[in-house]
Amino acid sequence: MLESLNSSERRELLLLLEEQERRKSRNRLANYQPYAKQRTFHIAGAEHRERLFMAGNQLGKTLAGGAEWAMHLSGRYPNWWDGKVFRKPVAMWAAGLTGGSTRDTVQKMLVGDPAKKSEWGTGMIPGDAIVDTFPSRGIPNALDSIVVRHGGGGDIQAGQSVLGFKSYEMGREKWQGPTLDGVWFDEEPPQDIYSEGLTRTNATGGITMITFTPLLGMSEVVLMFLTPEQVEAMVKAKR
Repeated sequence: MLESLNSSERRELLLLLEEQERRKSRNRLANYQPYAKQRTFHIAGAEHRERLFMAGNQLGKTLAGGAEWAMHLSGRYPNWWDGKVFRKPVAMWAAGLTGGSTRDTVQKMLVGDPAKKSEWGTGMIPGDAIVDTFPSRGIPNALDSIVVRHGGGGDIQAGQSVLGFKSYEMGREKWQGPTLDGVWFDEEPPQDIYSEGLTRTNATGGITMITFTPLLGMSEVVLMFLTPEQVEAMVKAKR
């Protein structure tokens, strides 16, 4: 086929392919297809306010968290979605261990490469849904918050959602105050931070979710989500 095209037609085809790839990179959410464990995690959100996705490294925990948060923030739920649904704009937080790790994991997953502003919009939040970004003080390329266009189709109310980026190192005092629809903890939070984040969602009946690899062993937060049988199995596995 290419042999039958002249140089002008080839250039036009190349431009079309480049544009197709650009649009795909700025709408990663549309191509998200969860595997079984990720799907189970999402489905649980329809009934449970608190969820934990605990698995080994590089098994799609942060990807699942980022995809779900992008859906809630933008109101763009795929046809196969059977998890929690927000039909109005939301106020949410996403957090990691430190300001730097939040930038390099959560922010990167949701927005795109922190160091390349031209790639903001290539994360799980569709590029055309990002209305505004606000930089964080003291951490290069880190964002304090973003505004996301929400809904506008079907029964999903149009408006603007707000996402704030937080870290555990800020301390509990910085986690007090706002009423939120959801808090995403990427990596295991200290007990007091988790409790404060959960409190932020009580008035709205909102959700919290944790995506992490259990590096701290039998911590208080881990034990909250495990049955006695699971605890016993983990203890036996370490013997």
